[in-house]
Amino acid sequence: MITTLKTDITIREIVEGFEYNELEGKGLFGLSGKLTIQPEYQRNYIYADGRKDVAVIDSILKGYPIGVLYFNKIDDDKYEVLDGQQRITSIGRFVKGKFAAKDTNDHEQYYSGMSEEQRKLILDKELLIYICEGEEQEMMKWFETINIAGVPLKIQEIRNAVYHGQYITKAKEVFSNSQDANVQKWSTYVAGDVKRQDFLETALDWVSDGQIDAYMSKHRTDDNIEELKNHFDKVIDWVSNTFTNVHSEMRGLEWNRLYKEYGSNPYDPKEVAVKVKELYTSYEVRRKKGIFEYILGGMEDPSLLEIRIFEPSTIKTAYSQQTAKAEEKGVSNCPVCASGSNNNKDRTYKLSEMDADHVTAWSNGGATDISNCEMLCITHNRAKGNR
Repeated sequence: MITTLKTDITIREIVEGFEYNELEGKGLFGLSGKLTIQPEYQRNYIYADGRKDVAVIDSILKGYPIGVLYFNKIDDDKYEVLDGQQRITSIGRFVKGKFAAKDTNDHEQYYSGMSEEQRKLILDKELLIYICEGEEQEMMKWFETINIAGVPLKIQEIRNAVYHGQYITKAKEVFSNSQDANVQKWSTYVAGDVKRQDFLETALDWVSDGQIDAYMSKHRTDDNIEELKNHFDKVIDWVSNTFTNVHSEMRGLEWNRLYKEYGSNPYDPKEVAVKVKELYTSYEVRRKKGIFEYILGGMEDPSLLEIRIFEPSTIKTAYSQQTAKAEEKGVSNCPVCASGSNNNKDRTYKLSEMDADHVTAWSNGGATDISNCEMLCITHNRAKGNR
């Protein structure tokens, strides 16, 4: 790879012809149209938080360096931003009046309200830019390397760079666009930040059964994303139709796996809603996220819910009461042993040798309190299960 250092390009030249599209996934342009600020392999703009974008302008006004920029030369007089998109976009957005920053007198100002002197201070600042030329794979490897610092690239952002092409461009238009009306609905079930490619990563993970890289490589030159979108929509629609009420614990669950395991089963949404409500209001359920899979699986695996165990004081009371009654009868304080015919039928177990058990299993409606607590020897309790 060949690199050429340029120190005479100013911000004035960079923002000449600057275009900013609020729709993520669309190219941003500058340098009189010669510079593509957001090529398809770049992450979305993430500095618009009132801190990072303002800090860029503050650094310029104070005469601080804003770091090295890297441009990829793609043709004679045509360039793409390889590194520096966030900083350049912040500068362009400020000049276009998208946000305010504090001037040298510590007054919050929009660009248009600044004095001519301060605007000139910004526009005349010379930037440190390396122009890079090389093979595509070499450039993409360099892109990954120089983006280790600052706000680290997420894995999917790196994948977008490695497998950039018309497929990823179309996919980002759908799954990386925070202006899309579907994002609010998707956010109920998908965790992460749409701008940081988390929604796109989820969609690709679902359709590829976790083989994202292989899938992106295979479809890199495809001109449509119907399979990707259809599968994602199918899973989301199944979830929203099965569970009609929204709960925060739904976000980020393995919905694709659950769809594959239970998607063909018939469910009555009204009955499901009643079960969800009962479990949400149950004191015994400690893991609310497990409620949905528990219901889908026929309410047969209470381990998904992490049911509350008996309190130590309850266990001690149950042990004392049960042992006293057993000693009066001359039988074992383990009811199962007492009813048997082996050598343990009259054995008195220590507290440490016994487990507290639900007389009526929790999964069958049994409560976790003293009235439903029974002490069994460890051997018989472990053998009982949910019977």
